[in-house]
Amino acid sequence: MNSTASEVLAFIKENEVKFIRLNFCDLFGVQKNISIMADVLPSAFEHGISFDAHSIRGFRDVTESDLFLIPDPASLMVLPWRPGPGRVARFYCDIKNPDGSVYAHDSRALLKKVTAHAEKLGYVCKIGAECEFYLFKTDDDGEPTATTLDKGGYLDIAPLDRCGDIRREICLILEEMGITPQTSHHEQGPGQNEIDFKFDDALTSADNLQTFKSVVKAIAARNGLFASFMPKPLPDAAGSGMHVNLSIAQNGLNIFKNIGEGHSDIAESFIAGILEKTPEITAFLNPLANSYERFGNFDAPKYVSWSHQNRSQLIRIPAAFGEKTRMELRSPDPSLNPYLSFALIIAAGVDGIEKKKALPPAVDADLYTADKSVTSRLVLLPDSLENALSLARNNDFIKSVIGEDLLYKYITLKEAEPKNKEHYFNII
Repeated sequence: MNSTASEVLAFIKENEVKFIRLNFCDLFGVQKNISIMADVLPSAFEHGISFDAHSIRGFRDVTESDLFLIPDPASLMVLPWRPGPGRVARFYCDIKNPDGSVYAHDSRALLKKVTAHAEKLGYVCKIGAECEFYLFKTDDDGEPTATTLDKGGYLDIAPLDRCGDIRREICLILEEMGITPQTSHHEQGPGQNEIDFKFDDALTSADNLQTFKSVVKAIAARNGLFASFMPKPLPDAAGSGMHVNLSIAQNGLNIFKNIGEGHSDIAESFIAGILEKTPEITAFLNPLANSYERFGNFDAPKYVSWSHQNRSQLIRIPAAFGEKTRMELRSPDPSLNPYLSFALIIAAGVDGIEKKKALPPAVDADLYTADKSVTSRLVLLPDSLENALSLARNNDFIKSVIGEDLLYKYITLKEAEPKNKEHYFNII
């Protein structure tokens, strides 16, 4: 064990942590965990904890069912809503084969691989996710209903906003866990909310997003509510997006310059790469049939385009300064696997840099109301999961990032899963 693991073991003992959750996610971003007692943690660091990979969707078949979870010491967090005695901590884990090699379809490992490649080229990508969610009331059995907690709208306050106490509780818990909330507010839909936390490196941001979703669900349940990250839970209300904000640093400096100074060539090529590849990777950014009900209304994009500040675009450059200067990809939704999605987004940007792609002209128009003379020249995002999967199938770029076998597995499982919203309402 390295010194970091030793320090973690000392922390666990000093803080009387008794239970350890070893977290990971399946191919589609659904969180899983195994709990172990604290005295088993040294063995987990050294040898891993085995689990039945055949029982995890998208992993292995029954003939090679053993995989091992190796806790990442840097990901230690104590769960504030499970206080002592018997405190609970959690780690995110690397997934290894029995021989100690990296499991090829571990999406967290794939993100590490992509970020390592970018760093070899001299670039560090920073990501901040803006994740929206709905709060629904539950029935007498604790099952979610279709009744939202309130009828509030964008930036409303009490009494229209009845979600404020829940958001505050979530923010305080996140802060205790070392995830810094920056803004929180009521969103457009009834019972819809958004909490934004500070950007970080790609792996930490993906881990933090998974933590955020688990905290939201835990605090909602503790208050007799159900939190849903379904992209479009209500047919006539705003969908829940997950805008992905990205910047890239070179030699420690953010190369997304202030808008008034113009963009650097590298930043423009990074944006161009993501703009070009987004239709191809949409099956990963928007992985449910329900995802496509969101596109084209309530500030969700429909076309492949970019502009400054304009919220009708796929990519916008927000009005910001200094380290907060960035691009915002507006198509993804919260049902994605953040490790796979961030890996593909970053790889697309890096591909743009390596090939010195030119950024097309900005589209400075409201694309929800624009004339066909404007929109007819633009590429459409896929309008269904079937079309998105068709674009991804046999795609050489995606194969180069996640591998041919994983792409085939992802598409095959997506084609076979139920398409009805009700199947996912209690899951996502």
